[in-house]
Amino acid sequence: MGENSAREFFGTELRRRRDEAKLTAKELADALGCTSQWVSTMESGRKISEQSAHDLDTYFKTDGLFHRIWTHAKKADRRVLPPPGFPEYAEREKHATSIRIYSALLLTGLFQTEGYAATVMGATEDGDAAGFVAERMERQSILTGANRPKVWLTVEENVLRRPTGGADVMREQLASLLKASEHPDVMLDVIPRSVAYHPGLEGSFTLLGFDNGTNIAYTESAGTGMLIEHPARVLEYVVRYDTLRGFALPFSASRALLIEVMESL
Repeated sequence: MGENSAREFFGTELRRRRDEAKLTAKELADALGCTSQWVSTMESGRKISEQSAHDLDTYFKTDGLFHRIWTHAKKADRRVLPPPGFPEYAEREKHATSIRIYSALLLTGLFQTEGYAATVMGATEDGDAAGFVAERMERQSILTGANRPKVWLTVEENVLRRPTGGADVMREQLASLLKASEHPDVMLDVIPRSVAYHPGLEGSFTLLGFDNGTNIAYTESAGTGMLIEHPARVLEYVVRYDTLRGFALPFSASRALLIEVMESL
């Protein structure tokens, strides 16, 4: 994890109170039902947990202090820890002349509506997520600018049918996607769920192409991202994308399926 002043303060406060109580790390660990290594990890500010925050508040009778610090640390982690490689990817995305996207589980951020993005980013649980949603909406401006890239978007049918945010949010999202696909610079295709297996099932990824003929790839899973620039590795993703598109429905059939799903909500 990167630097997080709230998490570091949690550790400093824990160490201060343990010293005041004249407790060794092992004695406190025994009282909390954890290991002395975990106490040391928390005191170093590397990692903390909500359950430990509650346990420390109970043990030291701190009236929720540790849990409040944990809450701030969690929010700060979201602010300072974008997936590795993503800031560099986002900057390169602004200059791409082509974008090829495969969405396996969730619709890519470039085409998310505000309601869909808020659901994905946990806005109902964390008010600070509104800022992240706004940033995502601003990022989509590359699709409407004068030098907008050509975009190929391939999605799994299950992405369209997953009720992310509920029926109203999905109906709006699918309508937005349908409208986007009407633009000549956007090519949409859907891989039907009847396809048992194809190379894309290893995970979502994006390919950026540039006017000098080069490409880069970016893949992300569970908050961990990876920017891939080595030509041989990028070529693997290019081949994978070209291959998985062979399993997709044609453009008109993909749009028809999208309409069918939208009208079923």
